[in-house]
Amino acid sequence: MTRSVSRGDDDDHGAAGRCSALSPRRGTRTVSEGGRHSPGFGKGSLLEGGTMELAALLLASLSLCSAIIEAPDEFLSLADMEDALLRNLFRGYQKWVRPVLHANDTITVRFGLKISQLVDVDEKNQLMTTNVWLWQEWTDYKLRWNPEDYGGVTSIRVPSETIWLPDIVLYENADGRFEGSLMTKAIIKYNGTITWTPPASYKSSCTMDVTFFPFDRQNCSMKFGSWTYDGNMVDLVLVDDHVDRKDFFDNGEWEILNATGMKGSRQDGLYSYPYVTYSFILKRLPLFYTLFLIIPCLGLSFLTVLVFYLPSDEGEKLSLSTSVLVSLTVFLLVIEEIIPSSSKVIPLIGEYLLFIMIFVTFSIIVTVFVINVHHRSSATYHPMAPWVKSLFLQRLPRLLCMRGHADRYRHADVELRSPELKPRVKKQPRAQARKEEENCDWLTMLEKATTSVRYISHHIKKEHFIREVVQDWKFVAQVLDRIFLWAFLTVSILGTIFIFTPALQMYLSSPP
Repeated sequence: MTRSVSRGDDDDHGAAGRCSALSPRRGTRTVSEGGRHSPGFGKGSLLEGGTMELAALLLASLSLCSAIIEAPDEFLSLADMEDALLRNLFRGYQKWVRPVLHANDTITVRFGLKISQLVDVDEKNQLMTTNVWLWQEWTDYKLRWNPEDYGGVTSIRVPSETIWLPDIVLYENADGRFEGSLMTKAIIKYNGTITWTPPASYKSSCTMDVTFFPFDRQNCSMKFGSWTYDGNMVDLVLVDDHVDRKDFFDNGEWEILNATGMKGSRQDGLYSYPYVTYSFILKRLPLFYTLFLIIPCLGLSFLTVLVFYLPSDEGEKLSLSTSVLVSLTVFLLVIEEIIPSSSKVIPLIGEYLLFIMIFVTFSIIVTVFVINVHHRSSATYHPMAPWVKSLFLQRLPRLLCMRGHADRYRHADVELRSPELKPRVKKQPRAQARKEEENCDWLTMLEKATTSVRYISHHIKKEHFIREVVQDWKFVAQVLDRIFLWAFLTVSILGTIFIFTPALQMYLSSPP
């Protein structure tokens, strides 16, 4: 009879094992307690009521199975518990159905944004590329459980493809990938709260204002909202008014001054669609463009001024001006590749290059005029007017701190006729002179020599006059060069200050 009792205990444990295979619910402790009660039966009782004992054992086995279904086994692993929990949770779960109890219930999605990197800001194509994390949290009433029934498991991670998602997308997406996120796992808590934080890489459209390029600021926004659900089905709640930048990786060209979010709503007929907009205030770091674009342009500008410091008889004046103009054209082509093709605004650096190009073009025209003045002579031009002589040879040189026109070849007229010779010739009667001419050839030779001397004197005076005119025009050209040197230097400095001052004031001002 004792063997039969032991066999009965074995049957109890076998039944418990079979029942434990059905579900990880509590039961091992109950089995051991039932095992302890078995030796308590005496032989007499077994002999007298074998049928009753068999019925009691069968009843204990059934109660054991029910106890095992209700409570997990202490010796099961955490993986087995989560496996059983997942099977129970997703038995009959449909991810395409909005998890609400009533048709008029609204699912509230708490939404937040965390930026990890500002990859690029493309002014040419007006795009902003960012790497972000989308923090989303909502409640799914169908995914709830009692942690005590599963060994204290309070949360599980499940693939996001297996649960209902609020299909929140970026509206201003520019590359066609509106979701833009990696389908990472979601965290489900025992009360049905689901937290999903997928990483995403977005290319969003952004209207660029390049007026103050490269000292510009841009205001780019990212608008998120549900693609198919209206506000009565899914409502968005902004978690934080500011974008989380704790793990932000700095960009070498742009600095984020401010990143804030606000909730809005778009009305479409009878339905309202809520959305969340994040605005990014970006400031460009202009060091690169200052060193490799603005400073060379400034150098070319002042190089244009130095054209007027070269002597007018040098042929390099026009060559230098033309080379500067070609260099500015190359810089303009470089900028054209960077900034967007828009007729609404002209970028600051474009205005400055246009100013310098007009500046250089006008300097070429002035240089041609100065060279023309430099090579004037009495053979091609009339003598200089008295007012021109007074203005350019006397007054302006003193105002421009120039030396006077010292070498002007102003010599007194040479009187080749001797004052002593004339009286002697006049005192002689004409008849006597003829007689002496017949007898003395030396007087004829003397008159011929006098004529030759007068001719030479006239020629020398003419050469002196021509040289004086040439030197006067050359000096006028020098005065013009000096005038345009100071004029162009002043215009260059004032123009540079006038163009860049508003941009510098805006750049150095406090962020909005």
